[in-house]
Amino acid sequence: KSLLERAKAASQLASEDPQQRLHAIAALAHEKTPETQLLLNQRMADEQDPAVKKALQRAVAEIADSLAWGERLGEIFSGISLGSVLLLAALGLAITYGLMGVINMAHGELIMIGAYATYMVQVAFQRFLPEAAFGWYLVLAIPVSFLVSAAVGAILERGVIRFLYGRPLETLLATFGISLVLQQTVRSLFGAQNVGVENPSWMSGGLTLLPNLTLPWNRICIVIFAFLVLGGVAFMIARTRLGLFVRGVTQNRAMASCVGVNTARTDTYAFALGSGIAGLAGCALSQIGNVGPDLGQNYIVDSFLVVVLGGVGQLAGTVY
Repeated sequence: KSLLERAKAASQLASEDPQQRLHAIAALAHEKTPETQLLLNQRMADEQDPAVKKALQRAVAEIADSLAWGERLGEIFSGISLGSVLLLAALGLAITYGLMGVINMAHGELIMIGAYATYMVQVAFQRFLPEAAFGWYLVLAIPVSFLVSAAVGAILERGVIRFLYGRPLETLLATFGISLVLQQTVRSLFGAQNVGVENPSWMSGGLTLLPNLTLPWNRICIVIFAFLVLGGVAFMIARTRLGLFVRGVTQNRAMASCVGVNTARTDTYAFALGSGIAGLAGCALSQIGNVGPDLGQNYIVDSFLVVVLGGVGQLAGTVY
């Protein structure tokens, strides 16, 4: 009905009767869409009647003001969306770098591993489960991406990182080499080309708030997911036994060991947790773009900037 009314009003814009044109202008101005703005601008170039031209100018100005609000809100949402992605990517670094003092240049590759774990879950659903179940693959991919990245992180910590505590520059060099190895391993297994990860049906489309403002469901879900992960990490660090051990070992390793804390095991758990959160970031990023071996390189520098600017060791600063 709306399209038919717009078509009728658009045809009346060319009427020889000024009243018909005024009626059409009022009808088109009421919709406040980019299409009607274009129609009225096109008519303004040909309009000779002063009263009709004045009505055209007023209608175009009203539509422009309305559309400007849509653009502003769209920019705010884009900022929140980008911020939530960076928050997910930086949360793991807030633990491994902020709390443990390890400059982990392989953090981006742990994000990439989480994204590829999501891709593998998708492939498994496509091959072995009925099509009706495909929409639920992401629910399984979330814990799988966390566990796979956490396992890789634990192996790195036990195999390399534990020999380098207290020597941040050496952790930088070692983890940079590990990042190159992980990238090439993924290229060898999956190829150098990007792989596509599909959105479940419930994450397709968007929420239309204004004629020129549609918020994609996948971005909305990532914003919500980022804050759920943030809440889980904050609760774990502040309220759980593992969080207490991590804070104790970070603040005074020797005293924590004296009172019976297994510092080596705590280091492994903490590094695995930071790596697992990176895997969750990869799972989220797979829903807004293609997955490739270089995925993590797009976020590693920004993630370090987020952690350093927010204050090393400050979870709240990372959020800000």
